[in-house]
Amino acid sequence: MPNYTVLSASTLKKMIINGAINLKNNQQEIDSLNVFPVPDGDTGTNMSMTMMSGVKDIQNLETSSIVDICKTLSRGLLMGARGNSGVILSQYFRGFYFGLKDLSTNECTVKDFINALVSGYEMAYKAVMNPVEGTILTVVRESGEFVNANIDKYKTVNEVMDDYIKQAEISLANTPNILPVLKEANVVDSGGAGFIKVAKGMKMALEGEILELESANESSSKSGIQSLEDVNIEFGYCTEFIVNLKNKENFDVTPLRSSLSLIGDSLVVVQDDDLLKIHVHTNTPGVALNLAQEHGEFITLKIENMRLQHSEIINEPKNQAPKKDMALIAVCFGEGIQATFKELGVDYIIDGGQTMNPSTEDFVNAIKAVNAKNVIIIPNNSNVILAAEQSVSLVEDVNVGVLKAKTIASGYASLMVYDASVSLEENLEAMKEAVSNVISGEVTYAVRDTEISGVKIKSGDYMGICNGKITTSVEKRVEAAKNLLKDSITEDTAIVTIFYGLGVEEEEVSELEAYCNELNSDVEVEVINGKQDIYSYIIAFE
Repeated sequence: MPNYTVLSASTLKKMIINGAINLKNNQQEIDSLNVFPVPDGDTGTNMSMTMMSGVKDIQNLETSSIVDICKTLSRGLLMGARGNSGVILSQYFRGFYFGLKDLSTNECTVKDFINALVSGYEMAYKAVMNPVEGTILTVVRESGEFVNANIDKYKTVNEVMDDYIKQAEISLANTPNILPVLKEANVVDSGGAGFIKVAKGMKMALEGEILELESANESSSKSGIQSLEDVNIEFGYCTEFIVNLKNKENFDVTPLRSSLSLIGDSLVVVQDDDLLKIHVHTNTPGVALNLAQEHGEFITLKIENMRLQHSEIINEPKNQAPKKDMALIAVCFGEGIQATFKELGVDYIIDGGQTMNPSTEDFVNAIKAVNAKNVIIIPNNSNVILAAEQSVSLVEDVNVGVLKAKTIASGYASLMVYDASVSLEENLEAMKEAVSNVISGEVTYAVRDTEISGVKIKSGDYMGICNGKITTSVEKRVEAAKNLLKDSITEDTAIVTIFYGLGVEEEEVSELEAYCNELNSDVEVEVINGKQDIYSYIIAFE
């Protein structure tokens, strides 16, 4: 095994690519480290897609400059960052670049490398308004601090990575002792775990172990880098559909998920009773459809050519029409929810939220597409806000504000006070107040046994979630919804808006509507067929 006293651009490039592949190969493991037992764990997916976005930009970059490698990587990560963990990861490598950008040679010494690791965690902390310890931030900080404190003892980068990873693993194991919610759920921080996968992949490259994507064709003679290129370039069709299972009792999702993973990436497979929702990026959508159709009939079906969409965005004439004064951009999932937001004045919908967090580049493209002087972004998901905020500095001649709406319910409430005739600042203030006055409720199913805040949860139970806190977990969906309504409706509640999802029958919705009036005879109940998956009910209490 070679010992590196200095790093060249080509060696550092191999390390970064190897780190990205190791994360990609283990993203499902990271996804499973979800604190709440809801079927939307996506930290591994977000971090992997973020890393792949940066790696795509450097893998064919021919340069002997470490600074150029790190600068290009930083830009790619910035544009591709998804979810809070992805944004933090992108900012870490931005700091890594800043730590090396003044290099006068094309080699990185041991001390240079440690300075970059320290600069990485410092930049990551700056990216978060209120840093929370017990997360990926703690892992990158404590591991960076450790090697920096021992900087004079290291002779090789190999030694640095050995200690860096050992300390990162110690920090990760301690995260449940810092964040009680992790200990209660019996998991470690998922973002920290994902970062360690990257670091370990980088160390493997130093040791001569070059990884390949596990989903690649085993008979292929391509190298890991070439296989990575295929994933980023070839999987051009966003394929999404819902299947009504013909034999839900005997259906086993594992073989289907395994087969789909071999023909694409960004795979999400969610089963809710007799409905199966699948999202996959693939080059052979017909194969995906054939695999799924063996198990039932299609209810909805959508296939989009992502390369064509990207080309149209890049090549369309810019700003030919005069700019409008004000525009709204919202992140939504579910046809009914999206239609409702458009009816309430949203100009551009980014399809996503749960399980599919949009990237910084998605927001930049949306801001350009609305062609407005002032733009308000409504993320509708706490894991989307950082990527939205990161896009603000990447557009010119547009005044952009991000409303920190963390749920569909709060975003919906904000639109009730939106007024296109007043300024962006006045709108943000009024919409912020509306968000603060709404109670957000959701009903979904549990994916594992656990206990959170004294609520015992069994896999398959339906949970009621109020303002992000699980308040009830029972076997029947309607009972979970009623418990949520009972906990949330008070004598001061004036309006209850119920978005019901796929698989929910209208009779059940009517029963809940009547129950609202039992709890408060003066409350006004609005029912909307949101057609969303994962969450049977999304409810706004105002």
